[in-house]
Amino acid sequence: MADSKKQIPLRLSAKLYDAIAAWAEDDFRSVNGQIEYLLTECVKQRKKNGKYVSEELDKPIELDIS
Repeated sequence: MADSKKQIPLRLSAKLYDAIAAWAEDDFRSVNGQIEYLLTECVKQRKKNGKYVSEELDKPIELDIS
């Protein structure tokens, strides 16, 4: 069976999008691919130790990008 992917709408702030886009470019991925990679790594980490990647996960993100 082929690996099917679900499409979901996702809203990001412009600063967060720009940061992910720059990171994606560094890693030679699309923005979509970078988001999928990041989410996959977070799920793997949680499965490994039963904890979220960060205890600060639910705090608002403050991006100071110049």
